[in-house]
Amino acid sequence: MSTYLDHAATTPLLDCARDAMVGALGSTGNASSLHRAGRASRRRVEESREVIAAAIGVTPSEVIFTAGGTEADNLAVKGLWWARTGQDPARRRVLASRIEHHAVLDPVHWLGEHEGAEVVWLDVDSEGRVDPGQVRAELAAYPGQTALVAVMWANNEIGTVQPIGEIAAVCAAAGVPLHVDAVQALGSIWVDPTLPSTLAISAHKLGGPLGVGALIARRGLELTPLTHGGGQERQVRSGTLDVPAVMGFAAAVDHVLGDLAEQSARMAGLRDALLAGVVALAPDAIVNGARGGTDARLPGNAHVSFPGCESDALLMLLDAAGVEASTGSACTAGVPEPSHVLLAMGVDPVIARSSLRFSLGRRSTAEDVDALLAALPAALTRARRAGQVRVSAQMAAAVREGA
Repeated sequence: MSTYLDHAATTPLLDCARDAMVGALGSTGNASSLHRAGRASRRRVEESREVIAAAIGVTPSEVIFTAGGTEADNLAVKGLWWARTGQDPARRRVLASRIEHHAVLDPVHWLGEHEGAEVVWLDVDSEGRVDPGQVRAELAAYPGQTALVAVMWANNEIGTVQPIGEIAAVCAAAGVPLHVDAVQALGSIWVDPTLPSTLAISAHKLGGPLGVGALIARRGLELTPLTHGGGQERQVRSGTLDVPAVMGFAAAVDHVLGDLAEQSARMAGLRDALLAGVVALAPDAIVNGARGGTDARLPGNAHVSFPGCESDALLMLLDAAGVEASTGSACTAGVPEPSHVLLAMGVDPVIARSSLRFSLGRRSTAEDVDALLAALPAALTRARRAGQVRVSAQMAAAVREGA
């Protein structure tokens, strides 16, 4: 049996979520239909919306269901841009941190390339943290010209938690909407959805099903739709809703937020034991991300660079030993480029290519940590040997080319 240390990519389905979905799978009815079956489906959707809203602390009308975090991010970034520039063409600037998930990075890039947006990338420090002062300076220097700001709540690779409260206050004072990707944060730490204008969340990151998420959008906030059709979900997200998935999402959110503090503390303890064990086995290992108190990084995140190793080789060697981890974001896995997050933090590209992410979840145990620490020494030895062989081969090839 494998040891699963990739909860940041996706989490096991909770029993309560599975039970809620199974109970709805046998029911027929489009939630937009007016007959009895349709009304029954609509009731299930609205009850789920109410459960999610109550659990996270918003009103039900602020919960817009989507097909996941990526769609929610796209709806916020593009929808806010089109709405704001439609109101005032002078609002052409978009501020976004350099370490955003590609679900935000790529829409921002797209707006710059296809819509003429003036994109401003916010720098981060060596721990991956955005300075609210930089946001304040940018908004003050170009008053009335910014369409939106996008800063994630917590980074999906290194786990650093951003000062969203301060950034939200800066944006509010300037009258600029703030979008926050909270896909990694919700279910790991407490998230206050009332701080930003829009907030993206995803079910499968916290024990719910794949393929469903939500955009939390303030009442009265104007968003231009990405898709047009039936006008479901506050007229900004058309499409027939997946009722069983929505119900599983609601069950997972309600369950996870019910004992959040206890589970977060437990995961943080496991994370600290994992990092201490890794550093003891590999003294030259580099722990990436925030090094401050317990609120500075996600409790289940451990991101480590192993100098002299190729991350892909180490990943596969650990996998062969029954330990499943990640080289970073699951959405960019297999891409042989160094992490844009680590590069933005000033990490050397060679070191960036030697990094792995170990992420813990509600089902993680001390035995999982022990399994990693047992498998790591042999994997490191073989990965470093493979790296030395590769470097020697490259040097030999260079000599032959120069001869």
